[in-house]
Amino acid sequence: MPATSTTTWTARASVPLLVGGTDIAEQGWATVVQTPNTLTYGADHVRLATSTNPGGRTSGQLLITRANAFDATKPFKLQVTMQVEAVNNHNQLDSGAGILGSFTPPFGNSTDRSQMIYLDNAAIGWSDDTQSSAFPTTDGAYHVYELAVDAAKVATVSIDGVAKLTRNNFTATGTIAIGDQTNDPNVDGTVRIKSVERICP
Repeated sequence: MPATSTTTWTARASVPLLVGGTDIAEQGWATVVQTPNTLTYGADHVRLATSTNPGGRTSGQLLITRANAFDATKPFKLQVTMQVEAVNNHNQLDSGAGILGSFTPPFGNSTDRSQMIYLDNAAIGWSDDTQSSAFPTTDGAYHVYELAVDAAKVATVSIDGVAKLTRNNFTATGTIAIGDQTNDPNVDGTVRIKSVERICP
């Protein structure tokens, strides 16, 4: 008879992929960077910031990526608890503050980037500009941004539990990325990430 019960247990509601305030490399995250950028830590968050030098033809890039975040062959749900301090509005397929539910190194391929969730000052949307929804991302508060993809590959993006975007035929690699994905000049962002979690079914 086992010392620990194999029948009396409670399933975990979520699996932490990133815990703010703790070194991201030790948690399995890598970075894609171009200067100028800064990655710093607060007590409960990791802060990503990019900028454009005066007259610059390119800008800073700072994307954190996590391989094997989930099984790409199955439905999945991710929650990112994040505050957008400041952000410039996106260019198509590029964003100064983005969440990529699928990522192919080093910068994301065309499919990854079209499915990217951009966070502008007053809206979120898919980065191929097929759909957007008004939302005050830079209101000074943390929000829970959720990406859920079901067995039929229908993706739903919710903010604080309220559905905002949908998309068919979402393609996933199992690798995710968050932050400034572009080096386009003056397309920059500053975000504080408190947590990233995989929600268990």
